[in-house]
Amino acid sequence: MSPLKTLAFVVNRDKSGAPELARALMDLAAGAGVRVRATEQFPIDEGYLEGCDACCVIGGDGTLLGVVRSAARFHVPVIGVNRGSLGFLTTFSADEARGQFGSLLRGEFKVAERSLLDCSTGPGQHDLALNDVLIKAEANSRLAQLEVYADGQLVTEYYCDGLIFATPTGSTAYNLSAGGPLIHPAAQVVAMTPICPHTLSNRSIIFRHDVKLQVFNRGNNARLLVAMDGQRNLVSCETSPVEISVSTQSLRLAQRLDYSHFSVVRTKLKWSGGNEERASSPA
Repeated sequence: MSPLKTLAFVVNRDKSGAPELARALMDLAAGAGVRVRATEQFPIDEGYLEGCDACCVIGGDGTLLGVVRSAARFHVPVIGVNRGSLGFLTTFSADEARGQFGSLLRGEFKVAERSLLDCSTGPGQHDLALNDVLIKAEANSRLAQLEVYADGQLVTEYYCDGLIFATPTGSTAYNLSAGGPLIHPAAQVVAMTPICPHTLSNRSIIFRHDVKLQVFNRGNNARLLVAMDGQRNLVSCETSPVEISVSTQSLRLAQRLDYSHFSVVRTKLKWSGGNEERASSPA
């Protein structure tokens, strides 16, 4: 990456230490001659990232998810600094951000292209998701009756609490909690995971990246809720299917030069026992 000339900050003031960290990083950027703009508004204004070389998000993964659509539109790399809990997307800790910010300003980071899901629920109802699209009955107490088609061919029909369509990035989010698979971020696939299906078999299905998916609501007098990244809801049209595909746009996610996906997963999910057990076992 080229050195940064204009850097936008998106700061979640409700996260402990985020405003103070933002001020320190903005001072470092200004001292390096980088033009800075900052906002605590959430979601950000539509054109806020236009003309920026990068966006530094200080908060949690939810804060970062709020800038995805704008960052994808303007092709702006996102530097996520974690002041939340798990932080799968905001991969820089506060200490790492402070210690490495000079390098980041010089463009010394790698950029990972993360796929997005394009979802439509009818004319004029369209949105993008980085993690997942959730389809469920609008009434929480009801099972959804959903019929899924891939490229015009029937996959199956579900009676379930809902369906999760996840990107590889989102495989560690709701998909994982629902029993879905972990997927490497570079894999070009879409995962479909049912939530509590009324059946003895419960398996995720992995589709290729260029699949065109349609989900039809077959429930009588039942409305669907379609949630994008757990943050934004689309209105479901009873006469139109929910259509999902991989977007032509992508999110550019900034990472350390030594970033290791599985190291992050091991740390965040607290995988342990393998190496320690082998080390302590007799030869």
